[in-house]
Order: sequence, then C-alpha cells, then structure tokens
Amino acid sequence: MTRPARDCHVVDTTMFWSPTGGGVRRYLHAKHAWLAVQPGWRHTIAVPRGSDPAAPEPSSPVRAVLPSLPIPGSGGYRLPVSRRAVAAALRDLEPDLVECGDPYRVAWGALDAAQALGVPAVAYCHSNLERMAQLAGGRWAGAAARRYAAHLYRHFDAVLAPSQSMTRHLRAWGVDRAECQPLGVDSALFHPARRARDARVALGVGDDARLLVFAGRFAPEKHLDVLAAAVCKLGARYVLLAVGAGPTPPPGSERVRIVPFVAGAPALAALIASADAFVHAGDQETFGLSVLEAMACGTPVIARRAEGLAELVDASVGACVDGGSADDFAAAIDAFFRDADVAACRAAARARAERHDWNRVLPELAARYQRLLDSGPERAPATAAGIAADAPLR
Repeated sequence: MTRPARDCHVVDTTMFWSPTGGGVRRYLHAKHAWLAVQPGWRHTIAVPRGSDPAAPEPSSPVRAVLPSLPIPGSGGYRLPVSRRAVAAALRDLEPDLVECGDPYRVAWGALDAAQALGVPAVAYCHSNLERMAQLAGGRWAGAAARRYAAHLYRHFDAVLAPSQSMTRHLRAWGVDRAECQPLGVDSALFHPARRARDARVALGVGDDARLLVFAGRFAPEKHLDVLAAAVCKLGARYVLLAVGAGPTPPPGSERVRIVPFVAGAPALAALIASADAFVHAGDQETFGLSVLEAMACGTPVIARRAEGLAELVDASVGACVDGGSADDFAAAIDAFFRDADVAACRAAARARAERHDWNRVLPELAARYQRLLDSGPERAPATAAGIAADAPLR
C-alpha cells in the first residue's frame, strides 16, 4: 500500500450506532485502531448526537455531531433530522474521503458534503435493503427498495459489500461499481485461549452440558425464537446463552439464558470461547461478523445456510442448516454433536478466521481508498435527479 502524499482524513458516518454496539460499530473501531498506526492517515467517526450517552475521551475518533431524534423501540438508534444538517456537520470535519454506512438520510448528506468539498464518497452496504423491505411490506416494497438503492448508490464513487452474495445483489440491481470488501476480526482478542471453565461455572453450566451461544442484536431477522425452541426440543443437556440487547429477545427459561450487552470485548470473547458451539438462525446477514468472531475463538458454528453466512460456514467448521425451523436447527445441532469431529472443527474454524484478521483485510480497504484519492471523484452528481428523488429526506 502506498503511503498518502499527505495526511488523508477519512470520515466514516452512519446512523447505525448505539450504546450497545453492533457490527458496524466494531468495524469502525477496528478500522480506526488500524489507521491510527499507519503513517499518513487520520480517521473520524461521525454519528448522531445522543447515540452514545458517555462523553467520548479526547482521543476518541467518535464525534456525535449529526442532529438527530431517538427511534422508539430501536435499542438506542437515532434518526438524523435532515440531509442538510448531516451535510453541514460533515463539511465542518473537512474530510478527504467520506464513507457512509447506511442508505438513508446520512447517505444523501454524505454525498452532498463530498460533492461540496470535491472529495470521493464511498458507500458500505451493511444490509440488504430489498430483503428488509420485502419482509416488512411484501414484494412491492422490496421492488421499491431495490429501485431506491440502485438510484442512491449510482452517486457514489465506490460501493462496497462485505460478501460475494451482497455484491451480486447490488450488481443485479444495476450498481455496477459494487465490489466485495470483507470485514475482519481481531484474532488476538477473539482467541481459543479465552476459553475458561470459570465462565461456564458462573453461568451454572457444568462440563457435561452443551452450551450453545448467540451474540448479537436481538432483532426479528435473527430468529432467536427458533433457537430457543430448538434447544427445548433437544433435551435437558442443552443450554442456550443469548448475549446482547434489542427489541426481540428470545423467551427466557432455565435452558434459555439471556445476558444483557456485555461491556468489554474480552468478556464477550471469553463467553464465546467457552461455548460448545455458536448458533445463528439469521437469514439476512450480509456477512456475519459475530460468526467470524466465534470461529476465531475456535468455537464451531451452526448457522442458517443463507446469504453471507453461507460464505463463512460449512461442515469443516460446524454445520449449515438448510431450513429455518426449530426442528431443522434441533436436528442439525444433534447431528453435529453426534457425528462431527469437534476438535477438528475447532481447529479449522480458527484457521479460517485467521485469514480474515483485520491486519489482512484493512490494507486492502486502504488501498481502495488510495486509488480513489489518486483518481478523484467520478460519481454522478447527487443534484438534480438525486435531490428530486430524495426530497422527503431533506
């Protein structure tokens, strides 16, 4: 990677930021930690005001500068009040390159700021907007979301997606600039050495039990009710530990334990590493960052064969579940522990995750940035048609 000729200020912005974290937050913090030790780069994260109640440390990259309102029932997410306000806040930060991590008002404000400053604008597609809209409002809503996303992303200089499946979706929508840029994992933090019997003892889970863990946001698309029902079908030996927060937690019971958001990645890594398997029933994951973190811990993964998860998980590291019912997951979990070579799966999971370490992934991202900085903005202007289509979001 070529060092920038001068300090390059990268500004990341997103509305996907809350006190209880999430994959986007972990990605941005990992990027900041890596860029901070690379010569020639500066990094700022611009998020909605009030999205993190704790005052940031002076050395923190986070700037809560986007005027916003709370979104009820969202678990702490906030909606920026206008495109103009977002653009003004980003212009004040004077970036050399802007990356936006959501497709809503922040995206249009990021485009306006980048255009005013004459700098490249990058979109990172963390979610499948078409699929989300289709589940909420049916086929017509999905088609409308697809058209909207195609229109929005045409204005960016680069559009990145974390998996090949999401990249294919974007290109099918007409986003020809879409490229796959995988996410990564801190393989020193998420490590098999974190496995500790004390973590299981603290949960009241003995060595003879099979501890299954899920870590992430409690949201409808994660299908935590399916995992809870599957565990109940498996018998008394199995315990599900759901770690996280959100609007739709699984129904708790003696065999379905709920642990609120764990403050501190080392504590989370210890819980995951101490489990017998990581389970994930989500069918909308564009990547599966928590799955990769589990693999880095050497924990086998049993996940739905869907979207980005299918690119990370196969029989060598755990099991893929073809159906989405509790019966499907119960059968897959039972078959895994009955037939699989668990020790071999642990080793293979760790080896695969090491190939996704942030120190391998982020140089590729920085090289993309450098190419954009060298070539300059090439996108279609986000004025005229862009403003007309986005009038309600102003």
